[in-house]
This record gives sequence, C-alpha cells and structure tokens, in this order.
Amino acid sequence: MSPTPAELYQEREKRVLDAIALRVPDRVPILVFFAFFPAKYCGMTVQELMYDGEKLFQAQWKTMVDFAPDMDNNPFGLRLLGPILETVDFKPLKWPGHGVSANRTYQYIEGEYMKAEEYDHFLLDPTDFMIRRFWPRIMGALSGFQQLPPLHNIISYYMGISMGLRGFAQPEVKAALEALVKAGEKSQEIAAYGMRFTKEAKEAGFPMQMGAVCQAPFDTLSDFFRGMKGTMLDLYRRPEKVIAACEKLLPFMLEMAVNGSRASGNPRVFIPIHWGLDNFMSKEQFDRFFWPTLRDLMKALINEGLNPCPLWEGNCTSRLETIKDIPAGKACYAFEATDMVKAKEILGGTVCIRGNVPLSIMATGTPDQVRAYCKQLIDTVAKGGGYIMDTSTGLEDAKIENVRALFDFTREYGVY
Repeated sequence: MSPTPAELYQEREKRVLDAIALRVPDRVPILVFFAFFPAKYCGMTVQELMYDGEKLFQAQWKTMVDFAPDMDNNPFGLRLLGPILETVDFKPLKWPGHGVSANRTYQYIEGEYMKAEEYDHFLLDPTDFMIRRFWPRIMGALSGFQQLPPLHNIISYYMGISMGLRGFAQPEVKAALEALVKAGEKSQEIAAYGMRFTKEAKEAGFPMQMGAVCQAPFDTLSDFFRGMKGTMLDLYRRPEKVIAACEKLLPFMLEMAVNGSRASGNPRVFIPIHWGLDNFMSKEQFDRFFWPTLRDLMKALINEGLNPCPLWEGNCTSRLETIKDIPAGKACYAFEATDMVKAKEILGGTVCIRGNVPLSIMATGTPDQVRAYCKQLIDTVAKGGGYIMDTSTGLEDAKIENVRALFDFTREYGVY
C-alpha cells in the first residue's frame, strides 16, 4: 500500500531533520536548488517565469512532482521578480528583457551604493540613510525621496510635524510614494503565490527547505552597500567602520530571519555566503571581519530554536576549523567548492554537510559521471549520517538527464 501524502511529508521531513541533527536517516536525503531549471524542463523561458505567476507555479510544480526531492524551494520570492523590478526601476539588476536575453537569469550589477564618507550616516540612523540615500540610488522610481528632510527630525510635536512633513507634498516625493504602493501590491501577489505553493505542496507530501532567509552582516555590507572594491579598500583604510557596520546590521539580519521563520512555521534559515571565502579574504581577515557577526547570528538563531543553513558559495576549506564553533546538531552547511572529505573530517560531529556535485558535471558531463561523483560522496561524506546530497549551486544549466541521474542514483544507492 502506497504511503499517503501526509505520511510522505512526515517521512521526508524526518529524513532531513535526522541529517541536520547528525542522526542516521533511512537514506541520504536529496535537496537541490532548482532555480530556473523548471523553465528548461517545462519548455518555457526564464522571462516567462519571472513575469507570469501561474506559469512559474506550473513549472515548479511539475519539476517537484517529477523529481520528488525530499524538500523543495518555494520559487516565488526569488523568481517572480519581473513586475516588481519594473515598478521600482531597480538599478542593480539586469533581468530577461531588461539587459539580458529571455533565457538568461538575472544578473547583479555591483556598485558603491553607499559612499565611504557615508558610514557615519548609516551608523547613526540606518533607516534614514536607506530611505533618503540608498533607495533613490538603487530604485529610480524612488528618486524623489532624496527631497525629504532627515526623518529623525520629524519627531517633535510642533515644528517637526508642521514643517517636516511638508516634504511629502513635493511632486517627486508623491510620485515615489505612488510607486511604493504599486510595488507593495506586486509584493502581495508574490506572497500570495508563495503561500499557495507551500500549502498545496504540503498537501501533496512535500515540505519546504527554508522558512526564511538572511545574510551574514559582512555580506550585506559588501553586496548591497559598499561593493567588492569599496569593501576591499575599507578593510585597510577604515577597518573599525567595517566592524561597526557589521555589528549594526546583525540585529536586522536576526530580526529578518526570526520573523520569516515564525510566519512560515519553518525553522530552517537560508544564509548565502559570498565574501567569507578563501579567494577573497585572508584567514586573519575572516577571523576579524566576517566570522564574529556570522557566528553571533547563527548562535542567536539556534537559541531561537532555528536551524541556520549557510551556503558557502566558493572554497572555504581553510575556514573549516573556525566555522566549527557553533552548537552541534543544529545547522547545515552547504558547500560549493570546499574539500568535502576534509569538511566531513572536521565538521562531521558538529554540522550536517550538504553538496557538492559540480555544476560543470551537471551541465557538460554524462549521467555516468554524475553517478560516479554521487557514489564517491555517499561512500565518504555520507558515512554515519549527517549528509545531504545536492549539487554545488542552482541547476539552471544542468542537463535534464543528469538531474534525473542525480535523483535516481541517490535514492537507490544512498540507503543506510
């Protein structure tokens, strides 16, 4: 007798939770980031999925049901972006129809959206800086907010209210507010699709991988505010400002993760790691600038009953001893290019290891090569539990037959 969807849901959830808790599940769990692979799999364009919620729903659903991962990713927050990006005239991204072709994924345009001399403004009043300086630079439709007076001055009962609020009557500000309302409506549509997908997936027996997302404070500073060049210079020219900014961002990242997890009812928090890697900064810089606030973030999440799930997007083999410093059996580290055997050796008693079948094999190799790589991972890294099968990154460029080999082989060979 086949298990019911409710039984499948519990079986899949337990399999992943056992791996995160460093227990031995019935077999190796398999989770992937499908990303825009459903477009290829279902004969659609990336542009269609970024603009049409129903098509995105259909494509993700078919991909989920056909490959049957132990948990899926709700696609809407990071895929149905076209309408909202257009509404705000978002400058830091190119996306299909806006800078890249219909079958290319969106591309981030890095820049110094916070100037070096603006650290003090950010540290004094992050909200004021975001609304009056940062938003107008990254969203053309909100450029009118540059005309507003400092928001922290609109606080006194008499002059602050009577004189400070007049800025909102300026035509440029009114236009920005109208754009913000339209963007809010688009955001509500994305949320509605996301809640529907999660609900219907659960009814079909599929849990969601993540309930919230946040970032390492250093990555937030570098990715969105200072850019790589600015951050690299800051490490030498104004190191204390970098540390202060990371400490300022830490409670915001924690709040984002906790609120998201509470709303979704899902304890797993995705944390993409971009700059704390071997090829960007030295081990000494990692220990000083990157790790302290990331460690504090993850420990705070664990204290809230949540599971931090960082994806180390690159090689961080030299950091393994350092990043071991978290409570055991509470987190999952996904690795893109780190030495997996060494990661298991150092971290195996502390965190669940996830990954890292190379995208180069998934995109250009054969099913036999995929099976061989998966076998190597299962024979070494999966020993004793605490391992989740995954590729090194999203599957946009993967061959369909290789994705099928990844799933079929893991389910057959990965039984404990």
